[in-house]
Amino acid sequence: MRNLFRPGWLSLTLVVILFAIACFWLLSPWQFRRNAEREATNDGITEAKTSAPVPWQPGMPEWRLATLTGSFLADDEIIARLRTVQGEPAYEVMVPFKLADGRIVMVDRGFLRPVQSQVPPYSPPPSGEVTVTGRVRVDETDPNGRGVFSDATTQGKRQAWAVDSRIVAQATGLSIEPGYVQLDDKTPGVLGPLPLPELDSGPFLSYALQWIAFGAMAVLGWIYFTWRELMPGGALTTERPKRKSVAEMVAEEEAAERAAAAQPTQELP
Repeated sequence: MRNLFRPGWLSLTLVVILFAIACFWLLSPWQFRRNAEREATNDGITEAKTSAPVPWQPGMPEWRLATLTGSFLADDEIIARLRTVQGEPAYEVMVPFKLADGRIVMVDRGFLRPVQSQVPPYSPPPSGEVTVTGRVRVDETDPNGRGVFSDATTQGKRQAWAVDSRIVAQATGLSIEPGYVQLDDKTPGVLGPLPLPELDSGPFLSYALQWIAFGAMAVLGWIYFTWRELMPGGALTTERPKRKSVAEMVAEEEAAERAAAAQPTQELP
């Protein structure tokens, strides 16, 4: 039993405990959360596909199909750069939309394919009061916190690194509602309509189960080897022969040679 308290065995036990804790309470719950988020997104998209559009209101769930009545503020349009749509590079066009009651909602008009790494010419949004239909989205966040800028690639229009109503509000000085509306196909002002994401459950559930299996195997393996070491004849209870060093083997050979030399020589008859 005392052999189980050797430093090597205690270190192994600590590693197994930490690994099991990480598997059961950190890694597998993280994958379960990601799976739940993916399921919620898929449910929202499914509902958006089947539900009729309703007038936009703050706090609507993401992907819900909503209608807005008002006018585009075309002078405050901003281009979102470095986008990827259906596996190919694209720009997206953001423009504030002023509702009939005075509130302002940011609208994503859709995507444009770059031409020679520049924004191609595109039609302006319709003027006057219109009713548009789109899907409610939450703001993206640029991890680097970059603001709006301009260069020659966008025909003098301002650019941003994320589709974010907060960036547009900061750049234009407008009071814009959180989130934005991604215009649907065949609605006034839409450019290239952005496709809905694929309803894929992803690998998160299988990853979560794998982490549970890994943690269980580590604990069971530790239990098995502990039991084996405690059994009679186990690796820890059996005394192992001490390996001789080279110096010791050389000394033994020299002693044997001296002993042989010291023996009297028997004379032949």
